[in-house]
Amino acid sequence: MAEARGGCCPPMDLFRSEAMQLVQLIIPVESAHRAVSYLGDVGLLQFKDLNVEKSPFQRAYAAQIKKCGEMARKLHFFKEQMEKAGVIPPKKTVSQADIDMDDLEVKLGDLETELVEINANNEKLQCSYNELIEYKLVFHKVGEFFSSALSHATAQHREMESNPSGEESLDTPLLQDQEISTDSKQVKLGFLTGLVPKEKSLAFERIIFRATRGNVFIRQAAIEEPVIDPVSGEKTEKNVFVIFYSGERARIKILKICDAFGANRYPFSEDIGKQTQMLTEVSGRINELKATIDAGLRERINLLQTMADQFEQWNTLVRKEKSIYHILNMLSLDVTKKCLVAEGWSPVFATKQIQEALHRAEFDSSSQVGTIFQVLHTRESPPTYFCTNKFTSAFQEIVDAYGVAKYQEANPGVFTIVTFPFLFAVMFGDWGHGICMLLATLVFIIREKKLSGQKLGDITEMTFGGRYVILMMALFSIYTGLIYNEFFSVPFELFGQSAYACRDLSCRDATTDGLIKVRSTYPFGVDPVWHGTRSELPFLNSLKMKMSILLGVAQMNLGILLSYFNATYFRNSLNVWFQFIPQMIFLNGLFGYLSLLIIVKWCTGSQADLYHVMIYMFLSPTDELGENQLFPGQKTVQLVLLLLSLVSVPWMLLPKPFLLKMQHENRHQGQSYTPLHSTEESLQLEVNHHSHDHEEFEFSEVFVHQLIHTIEFVLGAVSNTASYLRLWALSLAHSELSSVFYEKVLILSWGFNNIIILIVGIIIFIFATVGVLLVMETLSAFLHALRLHWVEFQNKFYEGDGYKFHPFSLASLDDEDE
Repeated sequence: MAEARGGCCPPMDLFRSEAMQLVQLIIPVESAHRAVSYLGDVGLLQFKDLNVEKSPFQRAYAAQIKKCGEMARKLHFFKEQMEKAGVIPPKKTVSQADIDMDDLEVKLGDLETELVEINANNEKLQCSYNELIEYKLVFHKVGEFFSSALSHATAQHREMESNPSGEESLDTPLLQDQEISTDSKQVKLGFLTGLVPKEKSLAFERIIFRATRGNVFIRQAAIEEPVIDPVSGEKTEKNVFVIFYSGERARIKILKICDAFGANRYPFSEDIGKQTQMLTEVSGRINELKATIDAGLRERINLLQTMADQFEQWNTLVRKEKSIYHILNMLSLDVTKKCLVAEGWSPVFATKQIQEALHRAEFDSSSQVGTIFQVLHTRESPPTYFCTNKFTSAFQEIVDAYGVAKYQEANPGVFTIVTFPFLFAVMFGDWGHGICMLLATLVFIIREKKLSGQKLGDITEMTFGGRYVILMMALFSIYTGLIYNEFFSVPFELFGQSAYACRDLSCRDATTDGLIKVRSTYPFGVDPVWHGTRSELPFLNSLKMKMSILLGVAQMNLGILLSYFNATYFRNSLNVWFQFIPQMIFLNGLFGYLSLLIIVKWCTGSQADLYHVMIYMFLSPTDELGENQLFPGQKTVQLVLLLLSLVSVPWMLLPKPFLLKMQHENRHQGQSYTPLHSTEESLQLEVNHHSHDHEEFEFSEVFVHQLIHTIEFVLGAVSNTASYLRLWALSLAHSELSSVFYEKVLILSWGFNNIIILIVGIIIFIFATVGVLLVMETLSAFLHALRLHWVEFQNKFYEGDGYKFHPFSLASLDDEDE
């Protein structure tokens, strides 16, 4: 539900949702925008869409929403550019006074044009700069290749002069063994230079070789550092290539292959003088472009910084304006087209605040016509609204995850604040682990103002949202841990000395006969002497199992009792007489009686076998109890309870469907004509009258529904009581795991008298405790407590078929860009 904002809620009553009313507002067109804006500041009115039959483009304010959407798109573009440039908008709250939407639209358009132009110029300059960098690399690599080839040719020429048998010239040494010559004339060779991505270089060379049928000579040299590709703007590893070819047809093929492989080609001269001149020119242009790009980037950063200073202000204004126009599109124009009619749900306590906001809007817009506020009478089910705070909101969310409460039905969230952490603690009870949870939660609570405005990870955010639930879980875990007398599975004599002492030295291996009572009973919780004895497990098993049954029966009785409050509140006497009473009789006639026997046995110290008592209560109810009798007249009590439990089943099943049928027939007998209250009210009542009162009554469906409900309760009374035994099982598992980690890791490592083994043992113990007991066991106990509330407790009374109250609130607008 909604969290309470400053002064918006009356003293909270979480047991029932806030009283709601359907209101109608007739607002003059000239003050409608201000009125919706001020109502958004109040945040306590949920508008109804009165233009459902119209598409978004047919509504009155479609043009304004389109304009706001375009402005939001520009702001999103600005935000992306600022993130890329590392410019962070300040989070300060600034005044939004004197900002006109038309002026802001023009300003955003001018800024977008300027920024797009700067980006385009920077991209062109950067592309040219990257091309020149590649060109310079081509000069170096290809120049080295030609220089080495020239020196090799010179060496060959000298050999030829010393041995004048060859006829090679200085024009052909680059071909080496692949020399191409004819008898009639020497072939003129051409060459291309450039860069190709390294991962494509082998395929590039292979395709060229096949396309030219081997009539080429290719040399490649890898560049040590990745270079920025002029086209993609990404760093890429590349090779410099030089391709020698013969003929125009080969040249055309090579050019097409270069384009297909994304190879950038650059001109290169064989003349060393021209190479030096071109290299000097390229280096000069690189320096000039570098200076120009730096100046452009500084200008872009200054522009983005100017935007960042006002970005939050503009973004908030545009989002608010867009949301206001969305609400205005939900209103309908009256026949004069001078007023807008609005309908919506609001809490009754917010009437004065809404009227004050409307009067203020009327005054500020200098409207000559006042706004009309009136309450409509309807049979439509109102939304459910619980005014929660930061402490109660997380508990309410636990209930809402199962289903939103029907309007003004009893809210289990009130009891969940106590019962949920308590049932968790019954399974988790260890005051050492509880202190660890408490310390971790206090970190979130102490820093909640700082953390509430930050983006957290999913798990961290979930934990932070439930910090007060975890706080209560930790406090109750400390309480139940003190009852169990377990601190990381170690018992302490916190509340006095043990009531028992060992009869002899073999106390650890003895049964309870090895202990004698020498003092008064241990004042609080489990006596520490039980821990470590052979009878510890049977004793704690018996204690926790019986305690689980008592807690389960108590919570189920609470659920049935809440169904009584629902029935009396909604004036449904049938549910009182034919649901609440037989359910109470059936549950307490069996499991309430079992709970009574457990308490009597504890108080009297009787050795009666409760399993035998409950089994033979059904199999042989008339037999004598013998040594299993706990109090006089027990046999008679059991017979009476058994008969009442058997009678309560048809009591739940049969009368209610027939009485519902009688009520339906009496309600519609002779009601062809009904008095009209008023024109508008009669129309509203007629709509709901047809949808509810004149709905055809199907007796078979009602009877089958009641049959299912009866069977579900009878079987559920047994299965739900057994389900509460998970409290015993998980408590035992947690205690045994904690004991294993303590004895088999910490104590065992201590026994080696080796500091290294001890340190390793402590580290393993810490990780096992945190990972298994404080994380996995916490999650397990949390989920089981959740199930006990959703299934065993809430199904006794909670319908959960309502819908949430979602008021229009400018304060709770999402920060995400629309």
